[in-house]
Amino acid sequence: MLKKSIFHCLLLTCFISSQAQKNNEPVPVIFDSDMGPDYDDAGAITLLHAFADSGKAKILATIASTKYECVACVMNVFNTYFNRPGIPIGVPKGNALTLRDWQHWTDTLIANYPHKIKSNAEATDAVELYRKILSKQTDHSVTIVTTGFLTNVSNLLQSKADNYSILSGKELIKQKVKQLVCMAGRFPSGKEFNVDRDAAASQNVFSNWPTSILLSGFEIGQKIKTGLPLIHNNAIQNSPVKNVFSICIPKAAEDSAGRMSWDETAVLVAIKGVEPFYHMEYGHMEVTAEGSDTWNNEGKQQAHLVESVSPGIVQAYINKLMMHQPVKR
Repeated sequence: MLKKSIFHCLLLTCFISSQAQKNNEPVPVIFDSDMGPDYDDAGAITLLHAFADSGKAKILATIASTKYECVACVMNVFNTYFNRPGIPIGVPKGNALTLRDWQHWTDTLIANYPHKIKSNAEATDAVELYRKILSKQTDHSVTIVTTGFLTNVSNLLQSKADNYSILSGKELIKQKVKQLVCMAGRFPSGKEFNVDRDAAASQNVFSNWPTSILLSGFEIGQKIKTGLPLIHNNAIQNSPVKNVFSICIPKAAEDSAGRMSWDETAVLVAIKGVEPFYHMEYGHMEVTAEGSDTWNNEGKQQAHLVESVSPGIVQAYINKLMMHQPVKR
């Protein structure tokens, strides 16, 4: 066990050093999350802020793919905690799911942590915010990370010219987006929550998206259990991230070793890249009207992650990032 822990630490050190040399420019990111009903979203947004604090990411916007009451407030809580209260926040104003957390961690954060946004009405429409942000970016520069439903990116794909851009949604994406990274799907086939809940949106995106797509499937995050080092770290106090995991982990026996970390893996590879933790299998995802997905090995524009190392190595790295503390500005 000791030898394995030492090996994990050495590999993490090599990974961090090599990636620091490769990636000099911050990755411009739009983060699109259901922010609940699960709570790996809290870990994912923490990783994103940790990467931003280390100069690896530039957070352009945080956008909700569900519109339960005050989801915008929850996103604002995290952005404020990490000293970025001004990050634009979007919420779908049309048809969208309203699924939320059953453990009521979102209510706890809203009641106990600062946030200037007090209702979803104060947030921008999701597609409007996408178009506004994308129109101002350098061509082929933006990475969109989705860790929830594909509702917003599907609507963006179908959007028309407006005050921000004369381009259609598909044209704007093709011009401004570098890649779409999604926690979505179950490979080689199956049914996965983010894809299934808005199957029509998923079908549209995986059939018509004009840039490369990288998918972190259910089977990737299922093996990575995180959160216990965070909740047992007594040096971290008054943290909404710690509160989320402290509230939720005891409520489910399956989380006794930590929560499965689907959303964190999408953020990880979007900013740090795939290697050395994973490699890619190319092809494309096909989605049925009922939300089931199947992987087809034809094509090079889409890929899904395949493990290259033990999930425990990724777990150690994510656990470390999840204990990141705000940087004063």
